[in-house]
Formats: sequence, structure tokens, C-alpha cells
Amino acid sequence: MRKLRTLCAVGALALASGLLADRTALAAVPGPARPITDPKSVVSASKPAPPPAPVAALFDNRAALDAAWSPDGKWVVVSANLSGRYNLWKYPAGGGEPVQLTKNDDRQSGLTISPDGKWVVYQQDHGGDEMYDLYAVPLAGGEPVNLTQSATVSETNAVFSPDGRRLAFAAKPKTSPISDVAVMDFASRKVTQLTHEPTKDNRWAPAVFTPDGKGVIANRGDVGSTTGSIWRLDPAGKAAPRQVTHGEGRVRIGAADISKDGKLLSITSNAKGGRDQAGLMEVATGTVKWLSPSPWEQRGGGFSPDGDRVIVTTDADGRQDLSAYDLKTGKTAKLALPPGFSFPAGGDDSPFARDGRLLVGHDASNTPFDYWTLDQAGRAKRLTHFAAPGFDPAHVPSSRIVHYRSADGTVISAILMVPFGLKRDGSAPAVVTPHGGPANQTTDRFSRQNVALVSRGYVVIAPNPRGSTGYGQAFQDANHKDLGGGDLTDEVYAAKFLVATGYVNPKKIGITGGSYGGFMTLMAVGKTPDVWAAGVSLYGIINWYEMMKHEAAGLQAYQRTLIGDPVADKAVYDADSPMTYIKRTKAPLLILQGENDIRVPRGQAAEVVETLKSVGATVDVHYYPGEGHGFAKRENQIDSLERTIAWFDKYLK
Repeated sequence: MRKLRTLCAVGALALASGLLADRTALAAVPGPARPITDPKSVVSASKPAPPPAPVAALFDNRAALDAAWSPDGKWVVVSANLSGRYNLWKYPAGGGEPVQLTKNDDRQSGLTISPDGKWVVYQQDHGGDEMYDLYAVPLAGGEPVNLTQSATVSETNAVFSPDGRRLAFAAKPKTSPISDVAVMDFASRKVTQLTHEPTKDNRWAPAVFTPDGKGVIANRGDVGSTTGSIWRLDPAGKAAPRQVTHGEGRVRIGAADISKDGKLLSITSNAKGGRDQAGLMEVATGTVKWLSPSPWEQRGGGFSPDGDRVIVTTDADGRQDLSAYDLKTGKTAKLALPPGFSFPAGGDDSPFARDGRLLVGHDASNTPFDYWTLDQAGRAKRLTHFAAPGFDPAHVPSSRIVHYRSADGTVISAILMVPFGLKRDGSAPAVVTPHGGPANQTTDRFSRQNVALVSRGYVVIAPNPRGSTGYGQAFQDANHKDLGGGDLTDEVYAAKFLVATGYVNPKKIGITGGSYGGFMTLMAVGKTPDVWAAGVSLYGIINWYEMMKHEAAGLQAYQRTLIGDPVADKAVYDADSPMTYIKRTKAPLLILQGENDIRVPRGQAAEVVETLKSVGATVDVHYYPGEGHGFAKRENQIDSLERTIAWFDKYLK
């Protein structure tokens, strides 16, 4: 009888994927070449499983949003949740205990430090409303000062001029979909707007001042991140903006840093084959030299203080590594960091200290996040110690990147975690975790949710379906006007892959995600109801029509790039809205939502609950006061994960 039930469940998976394939019967979407994984090659390590990881203890592994060097290299200021809130802490660069600089319930990030080392400037919103003000706090300690005090304008991405007299930043009015660049005289607080964007779908942000302080290098790009250009602005606001790049067409290009002689820009562009690559651009001519071409997406980073090296970040199938390109020899050397996810840190400042030390963030699926410093010889030293006392990475299964074919032959990458000591008898529960975005990527990083689930016997798979970043522009664009179509098929085929390993019971597969991952969860349980046994949607989109009415202006513009206009593209809106399918839901569904979310307003969650209750479906909801899009307060992070686990334990085990 058990075998018959399993065959029926496998049949339901096949039927669901077949129905989805009918709508998305297209040629395979191109991407980097990857070998297909034999599901039977997936192995559960034969070692005793440790006790389930207590959720509260997992959040004793602290996290950070940002970090920046002090100009003298003696300190690193970090936005970390050591107190349960993302506040600023000052770490001795040579090692030692941190000192708290700020105390506030609201998250603080976007760090830049004045060249004289006296002030730390950061951005802070109010209860998750994403309306940021710029603040300054003395590095030596003292009370923060609100620099902008503007309730109707959000200021972000601040950078100091070399002499510290000016502060450039992005300014976005609350009712506008775009942002412009402005400059503040730091002494008088007088603000001068440098750009005046005439369109409703392009945004500006400062990248860096020129070394002489007479120019601001800024990036301009459309809200859909399909085009971009680099400009030079006059910080006095007298001369008109001058475009540095020309003739790109529908190409994305952006600057990260400028060489100390002001002649070269470190850039990232997809002009070479539709895939982001790192390059050096001559400011005078616009000529680009590609640094270390790769089949994987790259980003150009900061120049070293001596001007001899520039950092290149490479995203290789969800694992990210760092290299240094030598401008004298033309050679690229990979930095000696463990596998996982590494990135150059430094807030909105350089990742380099003046003596050449590099600040790096690193974590992996079984290793909590920390900041490290690397000297010029490549020797690494851990700066922070965010892991909880007694945390042992050996007690967490290592991740594996697997590849499978979706319905139309498109190769999909996914990060897989398999509990210790499973029997290959088709009895284990599993959870599929779609990522947010949709223009985003699941990477090999420490996830408290995944560690909690895998330690409780759940096989966890996190796919990167079509629409994800990291696999080229064609792959990223492949779900436009097809949200919850081909990309949902890719999630269903992740469930098929799990069953094919021989470990997973096809009637015990759940799905959970946040934001677009919450949208995908709602689409999955409604559109493919026989595949899923339970779902947890965190701040997920249910109704694109209502989103267009209530979301912020910038998000409205972004939504149009994904699915078009609600009137002209009504058929797309209907096909791509979970509300079209939600009444078919069979799986018990839990909704978790922030009260102050401006991206997915509270009404979206209420609409899901009301609709499902009207048809007698099993549904529950919890709202978090003082939270926006994503939960920043430690007690709410713990509570939401505990609710998620309890829901899956109840309906999958």
C-alpha cells in the first residue's frame, strides 16, 4: 500500500510538471555549461546526527550588514546585530573586543568614514519603512546627528570627498520612482542636487569622487537593471553632467572605483556576451580592457592604495571567490579563502586600508559569517567572531551544488543539503526554498533556516531557476512576463530531483520563501497543489493588481519591467498572479508578514488568508509590528523560524 501511495505521489509530480511544461514549451534557456548530477550520486553522510539545532542558539551566531575601515587602519566599524539590533560597533583592527557606537531599534548600514577619521556616516530608516536619513556619529564615541532630517526623501549610498568637505549621496523622494545624486557641504549641511532625471525609470547613485575632489563618478541605470551608463558630475553643481560611456545600447555598465591618478575606472559590464565581467575603463577614451574573462559573472572592485591591484569578484555557480588583478603584469591571482561566499567589504568606502590590507566578508553553508583581513602576503586573520560559543561546523552537513534539467531542457543549479544518517528508503521529508528577487540568486551562504531544517531531518534544496542572476542576461530575463510559469516549473523539477535521490518521500515535500520566494510559494501551492504537502510564505506577493495600487513608485516601475502594464498586459497579470490559482490550494499554508512592509503591503497577506478561509483551506497568519520587508529584530527572526519549523513538523512529519 505504501508503494502505491508513493507511485501516486510521483505521478502527481509528473502531472504537475507536465501541465507546467505545456505553458512553457520553449527551447532551453542558455547559461554556463554545467554537468547534470546523477540523483543517486547524492549521499547522506553515514555519521550520527547531532540533536536538532535550537533556533534561539542559531541566532546566537550573529550577523552583519556592513563594515568600513577607519582611515588610519586602526579600526573597522561594523553594522552588526550583537545586541539583537543592527547597530554600529568599533572593532580594533589588530584584534580585541568591540565598542558599541550606536544604540537604536532601527537598522543602520551604508557606512562611510570621513578622511580625517572623526565621523562615521550611515543610513537608518524607521521601522522598516525604507525611508532613510543620513546620520553621523563620532568615531571616538558620542551622540549621533541626523544630517538630513527629511521625512519625504530617502538618502542612501553616501561617499565622502577626499578632503572630507563634501558628502555625495543618492536622494529619492518618497513619491518618485527614481533617485538623483546630491552633494552636502558637511560643515553647513547645505545640499545641492547634481542630477535631475527627466524619465520615470532611471536611477542615479554616486560611486566615488575623483582623486582631486573636482568630480563625482556616478552610475545611472534603469529600474529593471537592463541598461546603465557612467557619468562625471560637478560637485559644485555648476557644470552639466558629462557622460563617460557612450554607444552601449541596451548594455549594463557601472563603475566601482577610480585609480589614484584618476585615469582608470574599475567597472562591471555585460557588454561582453551578455554576462557581467570585470574591466578597466580609460576615463579619457572610454576604452575597456577586460581583466580575467570567465564563463561566470564577475564584478570589478576597489583599487589597492598603491594603484597596482584591483579586486575582481567571481560568482561561480553560487560560490563566490576573490582575485587580485595586477595592473603591472596583467596577471590575476586568486585570493586564498575557503570555499563558500566571499566578498570585498568596506561599506561605501574602499575595501583596502591605507597599508594595503583587504577587508573581506566570508561564510559558507556550514560556517557562520565573519569579517577577515588579508595582508599583502595573502595571510588571513579573522576580525570578528560572530559564531555562537560551541558552534561546530562539523555538526552541519556540507552543501553540494547540483544540476538538473527542467521540463524544456534548461539546466538549473541548486544548493542541496542532506541530513546525516538518512536511509535511502524514500521516507525523508524535504523542503524546497525559492529565493527572493526574482533577479537574485541563492548562494552558498550560512542560512539559519536551512541549518535548522537539515538538523531536524529535512532534505533542503535551494534552486536558482530561470530569472536568477549569476547565469547571464538571457537566463535572468527568461521569466519576464512569465512569473510563476517557467520558474515554477524549475522549482517543481527540484522536487522531482529530490524524489529521484531515493531519500525523499514525494508526499512530504514543503516549500517556503520570502518576498518573490513567498510569491513562488503561493503560486506553487495554488498552481501545482498536488506537489506540496505544506507551505510557508514570508511577505509574498498574491495579487499584482493590488501591488501596483499600493506599492512605492520605484517598485511600480520595477514591476512594469517584469510583467508590463496592468491594463495592456491584463492576460499576463492574470496568469502571473497567485490569486488566480489560490483557491485550488490543498497544502496547509502559513503566512508571516511585517506590518510596515512597503514592498509587499500587509493587505497582500490579509487577502491570502481571507481567500483561503472562504474555501475552507488550512491557513494561519502572523504579523510582526515594527518590521518591514524582512525581519530585522532578533526576537522576530527567532519567532518566524520557530513558527516555520513547527508548521513543517506538524504537516510533513
